[in-house]
Amino acid sequence: MPEHIDQSRLQPFGNLELIARQVVEGFIVGLHKSPFHGFSVEFSEHRLYNPGESIRHIDWKLFGRTDRLYVKRYEEETNLRCQIVIDNSSSMYFPVKEKLTVDDPNKIVFSVYAAASIMNLLHRQRDAVGLSLFSDTLELHTPAKSSSVHHKYLLGELEKLLTPVSLQANKSSLVAASLHNVAENIHKRSLVVLFSDMFATGYNQDELFDALQHLKYNKHEVVLFHVVEKSHELDFEYDNRPHRFIDMETGDEVKLQPAQVRSSYLKAVREYSETLKMKCGQYHIDFVEADINRGFRQVLLPYLLKREKML
Repeated sequence: MPEHIDQSRLQPFGNLELIARQVVEGFIVGLHKSPFHGFSVEFSEHRLYNPGESIRHIDWKLFGRTDRLYVKRYEEETNLRCQIVIDNSSSMYFPVKEKLTVDDPNKIVFSVYAAASIMNLLHRQRDAVGLSLFSDTLELHTPAKSSSVHHKYLLGELEKLLTPVSLQANKSSLVAASLHNVAENIHKRSLVVLFSDMFATGYNQDELFDALQHLKYNKHEVVLFHVVEKSHELDFEYDNRPHRFIDMETGDEVKLQPAQVRSSYLKAVREYSETLKMKCGQYHIDFVEADINRGFRQVLLPYLLKREKML
């Protein structure tokens, strides 16, 4: 999939729907040039017949052409319900840059375009999608719908996150409480797609993992895209000179040389990441590390694989 978007026709961010469509079309072209050639990304009207089930819905005309038994699939059988959940706390606006683009994003811009691209696939496949945004509160929660009007409404809500005024300083992330709230408001079995750096104010691992487990309630399937700027947040790649580090959610500052804390920082980050992956494995949550510098294929392919498994 091409990692660079043709921006010659676009404003600095341009039309979100247009760019999402470009991302998806490039991704589909990439699939057909890869070992995933033939992978289904369009609506399917048939599935293979399973021995023992009723023959009532077998498509006999298709059997005559293919000599294989297929069952007609109906809308309620083929459609998926998906709730996209985005962390909109201040830490998601890292790294701070003078100019943000699709190809050079911060974490929130990456999450918005990744979410819009998934929404494009959902819309193509006639699936229903809802959107939840949270920081220190649940800022938005919509039910999942498949209409074009609803699709455009969600794109409009996502576009608001691309404006500079969307960043509010020291906006904390109460991940656990917000995820519990989201879980309580999803009433039908859904695929829950979560974009978050999983950094929380008043951090408590047990509360966070309880909230992730709650998302599995009512047999929801969950994919966690752990959105990170890998080189700085995970690998701590800073020149060894004095730096001023500011917590974007609390405003706390510390001045130091990276070499003073690098080993302890890397140890703490590694332990947290391993624990997060382990807990997700225990709860049967798909964990995907999404580095904002590696494009959108790392998001779209895991989503598509999960969707195929659910249907």
